[in-house]
Amino acid sequence: MSTLLLRLAAPLQSWGTESKFDTRQTRREPSKSGVIGLLACALGIRRDNIEGLNELNKLTFGIRVEQEGQLLLDYQTVKSYKTVRGFLDDANPEDAYQTYRYYLADAVFLAAVSSDDEGMMQRLEAALHCPAFPLYLGRRSCPATLPISLGLRNQALEQALLEEPWHASETEQMRRQWQASEHTVRLRMVLDAENDGAAQVRDVPLSFDPVWRRYTFRNVKEMYATKQLNNDTTHDAMAEVEACT
Repeated sequence: MSTLLLRLAAPLQSWGTESKFDTRQTRREPSKSGVIGLLACALGIRRDNIEGLNELNKLTFGIRVEQEGQLLLDYQTVKSYKTVRGFLDDANPEDAYQTYRYYLADAVFLAAVSSDDEGMMQRLEAALHCPAFPLYLGRRSCPATLPISLGLRNQALEQALLEEPWHASETEQMRRQWQASEHTVRLRMVLDAENDGAAQVRDVPLSFDPVWRRYTFRNVKEMYATKQLNNDTTHDAMAEVEACT
């Protein structure tokens, strides 16, 4: 079993699974369809390539939340100046409508995909370093910060997520250290599950065709990874001065 780890971080991310039209929501963690779409972009798999998409759907998928981020609402009013006949004209102000787009600001996630097909995993890892199409986190307006690929691990997916070091920003780690009453931090994980009694999420892509996007359900489970905090808050105010003498 080989597992590829991805660091998903950006000023803005958005991972919608249910919303359409005027209100575009986001989940609090990346969707499988969003990450599959990112991998498809890296490989150069186009929207109408159902066979290529089905191969990616076979990957086992999991997420660890490194940094929750903040929910951000982008509110807009939209008005069309095109009449029914197709000519530009003064539109009635009452024809304007409102749109709501939700994003996660300053969030960081550790995504993992795994497979027994070692050749496929190596192709995915190589493609992320030299993608065929631009990579983004949920929406095209959300380019990812580098690095995305953290490399392959010769581990099962759950074990890889449990053992990987914490990838939150330095600022977030310092904040959690100051606030922590204990010496550890718990990181939420959302993983593919096999049992039928698990929760279900409708984010497995069957088709990315803009005319008819189709998705199906997968079973998921939640668990937590525990990481040790560096609680040494000793501060030597003269350290910088002494280094210059």
